[in-house]
Amino acid sequence: MTNDISQGLSCPLPIDNYATVVLAHGGGGKLTHQLIEQVFKKHFSNPDLDLMHDGAMVEVNKGRIAISTDSYVVSPISFPGGNIGELAVNGTVNDIAMCGAQPKYLTASFILEEGLRIDELEIIVESMANAAKKAGVLIVTGDTKVVPRGKADKIFITTSGVGMIPEGRNIHPSKINAGDKIIISGTIGDHGMAVMSVREGLEFESEIRSDTCALNGLVEAMYHASSNINFLRDPTRGGVASTMNEIASSSNKGIRLFEQAIPVNGNVRSACEILGFDPLYVANEGKLIAIVSSVDAEKILAVMKQHPFGKDSSIIGEVTNEHPSVVVLQTVIGGERVVDMMSGEQLPRIC
Repeated sequence: MTNDISQGLSCPLPIDNYATVVLAHGGGGKLTHQLIEQVFKKHFSNPDLDLMHDGAMVEVNKGRIAISTDSYVVSPISFPGGNIGELAVNGTVNDIAMCGAQPKYLTASFILEEGLRIDELEIIVESMANAAKKAGVLIVTGDTKVVPRGKADKIFITTSGVGMIPEGRNIHPSKINAGDKIIISGTIGDHGMAVMSVREGLEFESEIRSDTCALNGLVEAMYHASSNINFLRDPTRGGVASTMNEIASSSNKGIRLFEQAIPVNGNVRSACEILGFDPLYVANEGKLIAIVSSVDAEKILAVMKQHPFGKDSSIIGEVTNEHPSVVVLQTVIGGERVVDMMSGEQLPRIC
């Protein structure tokens, strides 16, 4: 395949037979990583960016801060358990918290489509203010643009965040060791299936609700229990499977997950079966994955279970020197299978 517009560009096209951007490039799986590696990282590469974490951890005046930015294009903009506004606040707060930092300040940028109802916009903005208050952060600056009708889908939001990293905290793939335990803070797939249930008109005995929430309070409780937290991530786009593959690749360690230990809400499991999805690949917006020293794993787990956003926490796996950079799932029947990174786009515009 050839593309005339590629002539004279420093980035050869196509990328793995894609000459144009497709929805799967935003899905958090293989194509997302190829796009980042072969276009963005190729030109933006530097030591802080190359860590490829949820946020950058940089030195400032003999201290360390975390910086993160994210855009939200979820459809529909309101869903059971939340809306695009609180999702944007919580998502960036969580990205900062996954750096071991204490979130302090956010920025908010809005792209509004002509025709968006003002009362609908105010509901979203009010929910952002409430979410920021709950998380203990301030929205201190922002921007607003309006585009013609049909050039956007009601509202797109970009938030950036800044947080302070307390002395002694060091989240880095190099700290991950064989024998470390892998903890997840609760049931998986809730957010993705809450959005999809609305899109598909699915009804269950009890409503599937998004898990969107700010996790910085939970992270602080974990650090009060132990400093032996080696790595943190929130498994958003691409779900637990893609996140664990990213961790395995960046640390060059093997990951073994225990299927029986991974918590999944019954209605979420049913929705996944109806729609043909694997919960491991479905997005979450209020869960974290912690890789911790085996010495303090049970202590950290006990504290997480006492927190409202960690009551369903579970040790779901371990780090191993076997099969470096590969994630393996030990199934409920005793077999094992490789869990690869998502290759396509399961759920477009989920966050």
